[in-house]
Amino acid sequence: MNTNQLVIALTKGRILEEVLPLFEQANIVPSEDISKSRKLIFDTNLSNVKIMVIRGSDVPTYVEFGSADIGVVGKDLIMEHGSEGFYEPLDLKIAECRIMTAEPVKAPVRSGRLKVATKFTNIAKQYFAEQGQQIELIKLNGALELAPAMGLADSIVDIVDTGKTLKANGLEAKEVIAHISSRVIVNKASMKIKNSIIRDMLRKLNKAVDDKIQD
Repeated sequence: MNTNQLVIALTKGRILEEVLPLFEQANIVPSEDISKSRKLIFDTNLSNVKIMVIRGSDVPTYVEFGSADIGVVGKDLIMEHGSEGFYEPLDLKIAECRIMTAEPVKAPVRSGRLKVATKFTNIAKQYFAEQGQQIELIKLNGALELAPAMGLADSIVDIVDTGKTLKANGLEAKEVIAHISSRVIVNKASMKIKNSIIRDMLRKLNKAVDDKIQD
């Protein structure tokens, strides 16, 4: 492990758009326009820092196994993956939303086993176990809103931002499982070996978050 080299894994999409300005305030700027490139790894203005851009669901794995020292990923994916393999030192307070249960509008109260469609199987399993509710889990990676209408599921567990997509598909949000935002995660070995450089970056990012909140 190169003790001076830092690899940062960022999540594609909305999180990437919102996190790049924070990194710029922390003096970490990609050497080219990420949005116009098909590359997955980028040099930055700092010779010892590289940025990789990958699927959010892969960020915790890259950080846990040390291929990336630092990652930025939604709390939902940290909860789904499990956070034992890395530290979670900073909430960036961006890409905020909620993970919720949702079901058809005016759905009757169901007794017995509930059919739940979700891509967040671990989160759903834990949540309904805590409620004492027996469920049959149906793993879907997309178009969750269709599942109740097509008779595949009674309820879904999904990310909710405005709720407009749910409404358009005859569903209503019910219970909040967790409030979600993007977090910085750090590989445990990297935190020991590259402590000063990582702590300096975290300090700068923390200041960028505070400045953004005060604006």
